[in-house]
Amino acid sequence: MTLNYIWISFFFIAFLSGIFQWIFLGNIEIFPALVKSIFDNAKTGFELSLFLSGILTLWMGIMKIGENGGIVSILQKGIGPFFYKLFPEVPKNHPAFTPMVMNVASNMLGLDNAATPMGLKAMNELQDLNPNKDVASNAQIMFLVLNTSGLTILPTTIMAYRYQFGAVDPSDIFLPTLIATFFSTLAGLLAVSFYQKINLLDKTILLYLGALTVLIVSLIAFISNLPQEAVSVYSSAISNLILFSIIVYFILLCMLKKANVYESFIEGAKEGFGVAIKIIPYLVAMLVAIGVFRTCGALTFITEGIGILLSMSGIDTQFVDALPTALMKPLSGSGARGMMVDVLENNGPDSLSGRIASIMQGSTETTLYVVAVYFGAVNIKRSRYAITCGLIADAVGVVAAILLGYLFFA
Repeated sequence: MTLNYIWISFFFIAFLSGIFQWIFLGNIEIFPALVKSIFDNAKTGFELSLFLSGILTLWMGIMKIGENGGIVSILQKGIGPFFYKLFPEVPKNHPAFTPMVMNVASNMLGLDNAATPMGLKAMNELQDLNPNKDVASNAQIMFLVLNTSGLTILPTTIMAYRYQFGAVDPSDIFLPTLIATFFSTLAGLLAVSFYQKINLLDKTILLYLGALTVLIVSLIAFISNLPQEAVSVYSSAISNLILFSIIVYFILLCMLKKANVYESFIEGAKEGFGVAIKIIPYLVAMLVAIGVFRTCGALTFITEGIGILLSMSGIDTQFVDALPTALMKPLSGSGARGMMVDVLENNGPDSLSGRIASIMQGSTETTLYVVAVYFGAVNIKRSRYAITCGLIADAVGVVAAILLGYLFFA
């Protein structure tokens, strides 16, 4: 419903702004410009979705190779001990753990088709343990915030959009996105642990969080000590090494399982094409609405206003054009995607704002949407502090995206 109101508002604001400009400013070209933006953005949305079908077909094929090779079960074994400590109210051998871990593992790999069904199954299993069926339990809140914090290893779609808009190296945002999503997830985890009084000093939790934190901090320290001109070079080299290594690892796993690698790829590729087709209406709808919002001057007015306020404090404002992506992200995934595409199209994929918008898009999930879907599926009416913790994770992800954008690309 929130997205519905936002979408309608964009058109009404554009219409009222057009009337004002025509009557009081004598700008009789405003409505032809608004109508032209509708057609132009509809065309852009379709062309992007058509191109995206190739990239998604490729990567969903690769993901299916990994899935058939057992990568989800490997991640499940790796994450399992950590999960037992985060969900102390869930019995250790309860059937909720398997879909929970598989959901998080699938999200990390960008397997949305597998992640959502597993997530809904996990939420139903947790609802069986919930003594108050209208109120979210501690376990349900922890699970939901882990989803909204959006820990993702492979930001495939974002790299595809960057490639479409002519980025010199579409994957150069891979490393900063990985770091930003780590901080987002860590913030969400800490926030929920504070509310639930989970002992973060437990040796298992410390081992997992400590190891990841040391790795990320070491990576940031290494990048920080490089000459600025070498940062993007190393980022690109490391990012592409990791990506190619993942592909080879998935193929090896599939071979060891004696599964047909080629047939696995074709199976996943077919799914990827279907996903790309489903995106078309959402992307066209959001780009058209954002297009009229920008053409009427409202989006420019907001971003320039924020930029002026920040510049008065002496803060560099190159990132301001990326802020609409951050503001839309908690509300709508398709809306945030549209905002990111708008920045890539108007500022360029290799601009600082274009890169920061890309990192923002990959650093968190859509909090309010996830809350609505997951809690709605089990008729939860009181979400307690779930939204608060999800928005904390979002905010940390956005701040991390901005800082990492400057560290890697400024």
